[in-house]
Amino acid sequence: RPEATRAQLVSALTCAPAVVMVWEGEGAVAAALEVAGDEDPSKAARGTIRAELAHNVEANLVDVSPTAAEAARQLRVWFDADDVVSEGSSRPAVSEGSETRGGETNLPPARAAAPASATSPAAAIEQAVAVEAREGASKSKAQLKKEAKKAEKAAKKEAHKAGVAPPSESKPAVSLDPPSGTRDFFPDEMRLRSWLFGRFRETARQLAFVEYDAPVLEHEELYKRKGGEEITEQMYNFVDKDGKAVALRPEMTPTLARMILSLGGKQLLPVKWFSIPQCWRFETVQRGRKREHFQWNMDIIGEPSIAAEVELLSAVTTFFKSVGISADDVGIKVNSRKVLSATLKLYGITDDTKFAEVCVIVDKLDKIGAEPVVELLMAKDVGEEAARKIVASLSLRSVAQLEELIGDASSEAVRDMTELFKQAEAYGFADFLVFDASVVRGLAYYTGIVFEGFDRKGELRAICGGGRYDELLTLYDPSLPADVPACGFGFGDCVLMELLHDKGLLPQLEPQIDFVVVAYNAEMKYHALSIVSRLRQALYAVDLLLEPAKKVAKAFSYADRVHGKRVLFVAPDEWSAGKVRMKDLRTQDEALKEVDLPVETLVDELRQMGIMPSGFEAQRRPASGECVMRKAHPENQTGVRIGARGLRTSQSQSGRLFT
Repeated sequence: RPEATRAQLVSALTCAPAVVMVWEGEGAVAAALEVAGDEDPSKAARGTIRAELAHNVEANLVDVSPTAAEAARQLRVWFDADDVVSEGSSRPAVSEGSETRGGETNLPPARAAAPASATSPAAAIEQAVAVEAREGASKSKAQLKKEAKKAEKAAKKEAHKAGVAPPSESKPAVSLDPPSGTRDFFPDEMRLRSWLFGRFRETARQLAFVEYDAPVLEHEELYKRKGGEEITEQMYNFVDKDGKAVALRPEMTPTLARMILSLGGKQLLPVKWFSIPQCWRFETVQRGRKREHFQWNMDIIGEPSIAAEVELLSAVTTFFKSVGISADDVGIKVNSRKVLSATLKLYGITDDTKFAEVCVIVDKLDKIGAEPVVELLMAKDVGEEAARKIVASLSLRSVAQLEELIGDASSEAVRDMTELFKQAEAYGFADFLVFDASVVRGLAYYTGIVFEGFDRKGELRAICGGGRYDELLTLYDPSLPADVPACGFGFGDCVLMELLHDKGLLPQLEPQIDFVVVAYNAEMKYHALSIVSRLRQALYAVDLLLEPAKKVAKAFSYADRVHGKRVLFVAPDEWSAGKVRMKDLRTQDEALKEVDLPVETLVDELRQMGIMPSGFEAQRRPASGECVMRKAHPENQTGVRIGARGLRTSQSQSGRLFT
């Protein structure tokens, strides 16, 4: 491996519990290759490990050892003798449901089990090493693979002669994993995603942004014209059946520009819009980076002053605070194209084309170091002295240092940066901000302030990023009389979820099921349906046990599995008395654990007991005695009131108290 990637690869191997599968005996190599795939990842069968890593051969961490000696050596590097378990060892082998050291994750059973008569893998390896040393045998993988196939054929032939059916290899017709770099959202993950999007939307509401959306399929030309950031090389693009060149959107900003331009000046500016689009890029998959992700975008179109950037930074920090992330956890690096432009001007670089080239080069500073950057700048006809001073200027970490370098406190670069920090101080989020002249990514595209969120431990990729892009709309419509001021940011969900997980800030979310309704028999089912309908109209979350259940154990088991809070039994004796029986599975109050409630006034009785639909809080008005519900999440604007005249819905302007 190249030395530059060695640390990254070692980190990938050691950042979480690992499991190694060891095959031994007849057919071992064939069994291993079936799971690992061909040595050449581009030829590996779909569904194998190497095929999933084929997009980046350097990141291929899978190897099939050509000899037992090499396998033993590799195992000694990563594992102690006590870590090796098998069917023949005294310790139990890893099986489904068991946990790794530290209890961090569950591991599935190994795909290939050792024969019952086999010794432990460790003993077998040592034995094979000894044999190999005596015989001096060394065979290539191709030879081993060929011999393995011959052995398998011979075994099948012998089994056929003996009348024994070969073991069936039941494989699904299609891969059960999502495509590489994409994700399935099972209910647990979906609840977290919905929670996160809810926090995005609540922050946007507080800052008076309005939501928009657009098709995930977009004109390819939008991204080719904008260019930059290697987007054109990473697009999922194709020609559709109408012969149109289209792409799955890699970002939302070009679509926003198209939509604003499509209004033809009918929309009064400025506008404050936000969206949470799904974006697609074909890039190397790693921690915090997928080939599809959701991105919270907030943009202000039509405001030329620094106040727009401050409002966006306020949104970012407001969100951070709302989920428990402080300025001690994350920071926001701030720079400006005007800063780098003023710095380059000191050394005679004023050409826009050369400016863009310099941006691309200095952006590599963290990856390749100062000296290679100086050499690359010199290759672009930048003098050695100027190149070294440009690299040195990237170490500026305060506006005072910037002013000292430029030597002009009235310059636009210094003035904008000073004003931004003053407004941030007044807003109360200046402790999140850090001036950093080394933030140059995107400066060839951005026209003013640029910022980037980072975790202060330095363990994650950029959390968010944005800036001013005043020239984008005129790029798409050159007929515009002047540039349209615009700025915005993007906030990806992948890195953010990693950050929240690391900080222990992800909530424990369960389904909110108020009642599980259970019919005693088929005759009672129709009455149960009427109870379900009545409760759902009153906004309760109600599940129905689809098959009648005479045994309460079955009802309790189902209710516990779906996280139901209470069970309502619809049974003949209680129904004939005009009642249903409620069993509360969560309360500690013995008087409320089992209660018979009248069917006719069921909803009113529940209100009187203070049992509200999930997500609502109860508030009783002393004068009238009516029970008013207040939504626990103010972004939901629907309210209800229960009184003598029954149930009705209404709208609240404040989103807080509903009457």
